[in-house]
Amino acid sequence: MSSTQSTHSDELLTVPARFDQLRRVTEFVSRQAERAGFAPLERNRIELAVDEACSNIIQHAYADQAGGLIRVRVQTEARSRIVITLVDTGKPFDPGDVPQHDPKANLDDMKIGGLGLYLMRQTMDDVRFEFNVRGRWPREPKRFNRLTMIKDI
Repeated sequence: MSSTQSTHSDELLTVPARFDQLRRVTEFVSRQAERAGFAPLERNRIELAVDEACSNIIQHAYADQAGGLIRVRVQTEARSRIVITLVDTGKPFDPGDVPQHDPKANLDDMKIGGLGLYLMRQTMDDVRFEFNVRGRWPREPKRFNRLTMIKDI
């Protein structure tokens, strides 16, 4: 990498909270991950985590709300890490209330719920949830939920 190229990147994308936007979000994140130096398999894992997280936001946080948005922020440090932050203004939830996924369970015995959180935690190095965060900046919502996922190379 030449000294004129930045080793850090900070990209933003805002999309309607709809399932037809998932590909747009995962492609956006995958491009940033590729620029940061993630191999194809790791990019696929990052895409899986982002797809699951956005699906949960659409299905659960915005279940009773039309017109919701998902704000995606991707920060990268070349050859080091990617930090993906998803912000929504939907209904908050307690991850502790979601049933723990048992990967050894028989398909017939699996409980509904928890697979998305399990996949996010298995594919990313760190997954953090914050709810009812108070906005401090002019273009931020007054209150929002924030999910931060970090993957190191």
